[in-house]
Amino acid sequence: MTASASDSQQTPASSGTPRRHGRMILLWLVPFVIFAALAVYSLSERRTASRVLAEQTNEMAVPFVAVLHATPVNADSGLVLPGALQANVESPIYARTDGYLKIWYKDIGSHVKQGDLLAEIDTPEIDQQLSQARADLGTAQANLSLSGITAARYQDLIKTDSVSKQEVDNAAGDLSAKKAIVQSAEANVKRLEDLESFKRVYAPFSGVITKRNVDPGTLINAGNGGTAKEMFDLAQIDPLRVFVAVPQTYSTSIHVGQRACLELEEMPGRKFCGAVARTADAIDPGTRTLNTEVDVPNSSGTLLPGAYAEVHFDVKVAGNLLSLPVTALLFRPEGVMAAVVNSDSKIELKRVFIGRDYGSTVEVLQGLSATDEIVNNPPDSMESGQQVRVKAKTAQSNQP
Repeated sequence: MTASASDSQQTPASSGTPRRHGRMILLWLVPFVIFAALAVYSLSERRTASRVLAEQTNEMAVPFVAVLHATPVNADSGLVLPGALQANVESPIYARTDGYLKIWYKDIGSHVKQGDLLAEIDTPEIDQQLSQARADLGTAQANLSLSGITAARYQDLIKTDSVSKQEVDNAAGDLSAKKAIVQSAEANVKRLEDLESFKRVYAPFSGVITKRNVDPGTLINAGNGGTAKEMFDLAQIDPLRVFVAVPQTYSTSIHVGQRACLELEEMPGRKFCGAVARTADAIDPGTRTLNTEVDVPNSSGTLLPGAYAEVHFDVKVAGNLLSLPVTALLFRPEGVMAAVVNSDSKIELKRVFIGRDYGSTVEVLQGLSATDEIVNNPPDSMESGQQVRVKAKTAQSNQP
């Protein structure tokens, strides 16, 4: 009985030990599993966030662009081009003699006739040189007279053999030398008289004074040992010459004698008409334009040299032309470009040839079609092959 009781007391104790060990293992294993699950979840979240961030970064790297379409231009519109007004004849006026400005008679804006006195120059050095040259001429003439008398006497004496033939020849030679000295002195006097005559500055042609760069007392240098100073600018403003760069596409429509009229923004409603006087008869390879001159009468002086005007040529323009905002253009060294979005949503830079400039829009002669999707306000860094996403498609009405 005693032994069985002791056995019954030892059995529960021996069976409880494994259970305690199992609970301890379970208590350690559960946190480990939880921490492992959290670690796996955290790594998965980080990978997902990294993948999403990379996708967002790649997506943001593709820029959005707004596109538009070029619009057709009325083919029956007249040819209107910008022109620059210039004087028919324009010349700077310089002094031909050194000295100091004594007085000027004409100021800017003065209308002068050919031969009008513009200014006088005080030339004391030239005056003294002229006085000296005239005195030298008098001396040479006196010596010539004496040499002539001597030569005549020797000619008479040789008849009686009072002098030798050598002495007669010497007298004749001296007479010839004195004549040459007189001629040289006369030429020097004439030169200085011409220089002194330049002290009065006259208008070489009729026109208007556009600049006056001297005042009384100003040192006048004719360029003898220094930089010449421009005294006046004189311009002949009737008629005026208007130079127009006609695009190559329209060059065959321009001919000498063709009527052309000017319109100026500051004088709305007024037209000043003239005719094509001449063309360069050659296309400028840099601009692909024909330099054309239009002469416009300006007897009233209303038109001013240097002004900008729109020149309306009496010609009808035919052809399939497009109009495009200037904001859609890229100016590159190789020419004017437009960024076109192709079917793969990639940029294709196309070179365009510009016709008339309307300010906010330009006329496109070649390079684009009406169906092209053109990027509006493209960045300067845009290049061919660049991937883009179209943000909006705007139907533009750019017809002038």
